[in-house]
Amino acid sequence: MELPFFRRKDTVAIDIGSSSIKLIQMNQTKKGWELKKLGIGYLPPEAIVDGSIIDSMTVTNTLKELIKEHNVKVKSAVSSLTGHSVIIKRVNLPVMTEEELAESIQWEAEQYIPFPISEVNIDFQILGEDTEGRGQMDVMLVAVKKDVINDYVNVIKEAGLNPVIVDVDSFALENMMEINYPITPEETIAIVNIGASITSISILAGGITIFTRSIPMGGNQFSEEIQRQLNISFKDAEDLKMGKREIEGVDTDTLLSAIESVSTNLSFEVKRSVDFFLGAGQGAYVNKIYLSGGGSRIQGLQGIMQERTAIPVEMVNPFKNVGFNPSYFDPQYLKEAGPNFAVAVGLATRSPGDR
Repeated sequence: MELPFFRRKDTVAIDIGSSSIKLIQMNQTKKGWELKKLGIGYLPPEAIVDGSIIDSMTVTNTLKELIKEHNVKVKSAVSSLTGHSVIIKRVNLPVMTEEELAESIQWEAEQYIPFPISEVNIDFQILGEDTEGRGQMDVMLVAVKKDVINDYVNVIKEAGLNPVIVDVDSFALENMMEINYPITPEETIAIVNIGASITSISILAGGITIFTRSIPMGGNQFSEEIQRQLNISFKDAEDLKMGKREIEGVDTDTLLSAIESVSTNLSFEVKRSVDFFLGAGQGAYVNKIYLSGGGSRIQGLQGIMQERTAIPVEMVNPFKNVGFNPSYFDPQYLKEAGPNFAVAVGLATRSPGDR
């Protein structure tokens, strides 16, 4: 049962990505959600690789600085994970109660998880019984490697916070969509969250996540291709891909060619994932693709993805229905940087005890 808004325990959302840490705190009021704190701290390359924390001290110090800079007093933290250490599967199981499934989930999950069961933490959500009377029910099964969870939890603890919830990026994005883009029961949409090294694809039917896939591609691939074709530094390539500044002597045609090449490859992977979903008979079509994550803002990507997938593509605005004080938060910045904070906004809606 949902608690009334005034009894909600305050939390701070910490989205730890490969290239940055995003921090958000929101309050729930009678009018809806309201933004209270927002910040981003950048991580050096190799601090986090493929979702695994390599340099925990740097990640911890960056988080500490972020907490101090934004004067965060709340200690309860909500964070999330993504990548290949996270397994999300929609499975068919015999109809049983949530309590019965909780008791048997270890055994039920064993056949679906490619890691030893002793090495993972498992959670589930019952999506509903089938409509054909076969005594089966749809269950969303989530398994995350314990060592990966421990690495993230330890970093958050070392920064002085108390991690109360560790979610999955896909479900955080589902929560973000719920407060900003209410999805009708007959509507199916895809969220393509483009991070620095990993792109996650989530397909939601009627607002519920029913398909996920992670691709080992992201913003870094754009920078590497620009760096290779133009023979410039990685930092210069990062600035060029986002259109932050011009660099003298850079050939514009070569730059655009590099961006288009990676955009096309990424769009192809997205199309392949959508086609796989549709081919499995889980839906007739996908109505729209929403782009989120720092890599979604790369110039030209939105148009190329729309052209290659033949599906309308829209940049997500996670602050669309979130109130804020324009004296504290620059509306233009929130609009431009919004996609970076999509996961963090979803996490900020979570509170201990909710499901």
